[in-house]
Parts: sequence; C-alpha cells; structure tokens
Amino acid sequence: MNNYAVLFDMDGVICHTNPYHAKAFEAFFDKYQISYTEKEFEEHMYGKHNSHIMTYFFKRPIHGEELMRFEHEKEALFREIYRDKVETIPGFITFLDALKAYGFKTAVATSAPRANMNLIIDKLGIRNKMDSLMASENVTLHKPHPEVYQHTASNVGVLPENALVFEDSFSGITAGHNAGMKVVGVLSTHRKDQLPPCSYYINDYTEITVEIVLEILRK
Repeated sequence: MNNYAVLFDMDGVICHTNPYHAKAFEAFFDKYQISYTEKEFEEHMYGKHNSHIMTYFFKRPIHGEELMRFEHEKEALFREIYRDKVETIPGFITFLDALKAYGFKTAVATSAPRANMNLIIDKLGIRNKMDSLMASENVTLHKPHPEVYQHTASNVGVLPENALVFEDSFSGITAGHNAGMKVVGVLSTHRKDQLPPCSYYINDYTEITVEIVLEILRK
C-alpha cells in the first residue's frame, strides 16, 4: 500500500482551530483599529495565507518586513490562546492509525507558519506518524497554487493521482485539484455548497474509513 498517500491540511482539518484564529485576529485588528465582520472572516480569513488576510483587512498592500512583523504578532497571539486547547477533530487519531496500519504515507501540508504546525503536531504526539511536514515557510506560492501539495507528493514518493487530500477551504480544495489529486472536503468551516466539488465529504473522521479512501483513489 506504500504507493498511496493521504495529505492533510491542518487548520480546520486536523484541528478545529478557526475559532481560535478568529479570536487572535479580533484582538490583533482591535489593536490596530481595523473593522471586520464574521462574513469577512469566512471569505477572507479561513484557509487564506496571512499575506492575503492582512492586505484585505488593512485595505492596502502588506508585504515584506511589515507582513513578517504583523504575522509574527498575530500568530503569537494564536499560539498563546490555543496552546492549552489543542485537540483533534473527532476520530482523527484513530483514522490516522488505521492509515498507517495499511501502509499509507501520510503528511501535513499547511499554509500556517511552522511554529503553529510544530505546536499542534507535538501536542498531539503525531510527528513520528507523518512522512512529510510542510508549512508556510516551505513554499513560495500559497494555496490555491498547488506547490505545497506537489512538493509533499514528491517528499513521500507518490504520484499525484495516488494522493488523497483532506481540505476544508475553497483555496485548499482548489490547490489539491490543481495538483492533480482527489480531495475529501472536511465540513468544519464551510457548507458543501460553499466549496468546490470533492470526491467525498465528512463532518469528522468517524465518517470515513481506509476502505472508503481506497475506493476513492481507485476510481
């Protein structure tokens, strides 16, 4: 089974972190007197890279050193808020263990900073269960560009058509499709009708098995 891989986004896919990111952004934007709405968070925060988020909400280009400074400040707020609340979407660890028992390669491919990924991966104790870990710093082009999934497939040694992506956002699902991979939509943040078509949808990992994964990949 080693010619197959399952690739996981992190925020909204391994853990339901988006409410905590929202709290961090609320505190951050309040400090800088930036207005926001929940609808704007849904459309311009969830699943997006910080460069897009900052530029949208500040209503001007944010890049270079300023972006790095803002990103560091906001993500430090997130880690402080979330550090003692890390838990997976229901059923994730059991599903991951089943994949490993069948010989699947598994990986994390996130747009989040590496410090966030390290916090979550190590709090959950799953670093040794992942064959590749890629974060924001590892790519030049962010989702919906397929770079992070293309590199991850190369890292774990599988062809794109033999990789199944788990994603919760429009940009992430699009990135998986752009990489030539099949995608399972995780409905933690958006409804099915708010996302591009996927091969399968779940609310949590009690709704999927290794047998379903194999069926999707072999279609």
